[in-house]
Amino acid sequence: MLVVVGLAVALGVRSVRGRYVVVTVEGVSMAPTLVDGDRVVVRRRSATEVRPGDVVVLEPPADASAGTGPGGPVGPRWNIKRVVAVAGDPVPDDVPVEGVDRVPAGSLVVFGDNPDGVDSRQRGLFESARLLGVAVRRLGGRPL
Repeated sequence: MLVVVGLAVALGVRSVRGRYVVVTVEGVSMAPTLVDGDRVVVRRRSATEVRPGDVVVLEPPADASAGTGPGGPVGPRWNIKRVVAVAGDPVPDDVPVEGVDRVPAGSLVVFGDNPDGVDSRQRGLFESARLLGVAVRRLGGRPL
């Protein structure tokens, strides 16, 4: 299993038959919806299939600082967030993007369910090309 770390949420990612990935949540960015240790099935999807309200797994913006662990820098980072706006939607007022009224093509606005997490409110737009997929179900527990 490949373990990857994000600033707001760290996720363990394991491939299941190519179209699906099992993700283990580490962190509190999506609490109370998803908590540390929850495992979710993520279906690989293109950004054109993503809708507001979907919970997605994606890499943070390219300019985000590298993740660190007990032994120093770690590998690729992934975040799990809820989509708030997709291309063509109005940019929410609390997203720090100047001179842009609508989400441009190739971008997403994502928020963690826990307002203390790091998301588009701090980082601005996320690139839709960095999308891994959409969470479709939680394993062994309550629904998403």
